[in-house]
Amino acid sequence: MLSNRYVRTIICSRVLLHLGIWIRNYAVLLYVTDLTHNDPLYVSLISVAEFAPIFLFALIGGTLADRWRPKRTMVGSDFLSAVSVVVVMIALMNGGWMALLLGSFVSASLSQLSQPSAMKLYKRHVPAEQLQPVMAISQTLVAIFMVLGPVVGTIIFLKLGIHVSLILTAVLFFGSSIILGTLPKDSDAERKATGSSFMNELKAGLSYVWSNMALRTLCLSFAVVGFASGLTQPLQIFIAVEQLGQDKSFLQWLVMTNGAAMLIGGIAMMGFAKKWKPQHMFMAGLLITAVCTIGIGTSTMIWLTIALLIISGFVYPAIQGGIQTLMISNTEMAFMGRVSGAIMPVFMGMMVIGMLLSGVLKNAVHLHGVYVISGLIIIAGSLLLLRLRDGRRSGQSGQSGINA
Repeated sequence: MLSNRYVRTIICSRVLLHLGIWIRNYAVLLYVTDLTHNDPLYVSLISVAEFAPIFLFALIGGTLADRWRPKRTMVGSDFLSAVSVVVVMIALMNGGWMALLLGSFVSASLSQLSQPSAMKLYKRHVPAEQLQPVMAISQTLVAIFMVLGPVVGTIIFLKLGIHVSLILTAVLFFGSSIILGTLPKDSDAERKATGSSFMNELKAGLSYVWSNMALRTLCLSFAVVGFASGLTQPLQIFIAVEQLGQDKSFLQWLVMTNGAAMLIGGIAMMGFAKKWKPQHMFMAGLLITAVCTIGIGTSTMIWLTIALLIISGFVYPAIQGGIQTLMISNTEMAFMGRVSGAIMPVFMGMMVIGMLLSGVLKNAVHLHGVYVISGLIIIAGSLLLLRLRDGRRSGQSGQSGINA
């Protein structure tokens, strides 16, 4: 897989990009909390700046990615992200610290162009039998930085300060842009040659997802699972305090355990990804996660909770890798950006709705009740995948289901 120039180049650029993002995110978080004396309003604004673009611009970015050349789009996106960091640093030196939030927002918005463009390059230049292992590598990279990113970002900020952190972020973004620039020039086939308007293409993308049975099923399943995940996401602290009888600081060990298991699971997935069909891997991952979720919500034993976190973390890359492989396999090249922009934010949006309801449910059915409900909803989401069946798609609508 790594002998494939496109895979190797995109992965190398993503290493620099992820590192830059984590350094920036933690530098901004720690700097703003120090400056505002832990004001929860500004801390929440940081999260809004980082995640709002997923809802606001994912579909727009995906549509633009379908209209533009993928290599040029990715190089330009990372370059402009670096420029935005430089502008923020200049503003910060002149006392405008609120520019940190704007800079995070701009950079996160630009990534909504870069991600679907990378999927387009994978679709065109990676053989079908290698797609699943490539997705496994991508998820392993995410897991690595979930474990190491906060540590690296915190150390750099505490040792070197906000200005050096921003300089390093800009350098890493520039580096990612340079690495992507070594890819072969975009071919004419990778250029959108239609004269249709932006809005018509955006609507066509939504229509394509809904008319394609496989993509529609994936979208609905991902929405259900996102909602279930949101129900438990804000309640993790109560697992440590109420269920296990520990103090709040114990939560960090639970999170690190889960993140380390994700890393190991991602590495393992590279080995067996070719042996499993993506829909089977996706469904198995969901069912195991559902059982673990119910167990975590009812367990009062530290060792059992940790064991369940390890298992759920281990299978998480199978879920993400499975859905991304299915999405790429069942999408035509011309719609790759819009499909990515339409489906991936669904999980985040439904997760936010679940998070808004989690506190209300906890008061109504107690902590273990919320986790049981979440597990049952994940099972329901996995059962939706039974609608998918092996076989090749016929025509644009993909009515026959999943590609083997």
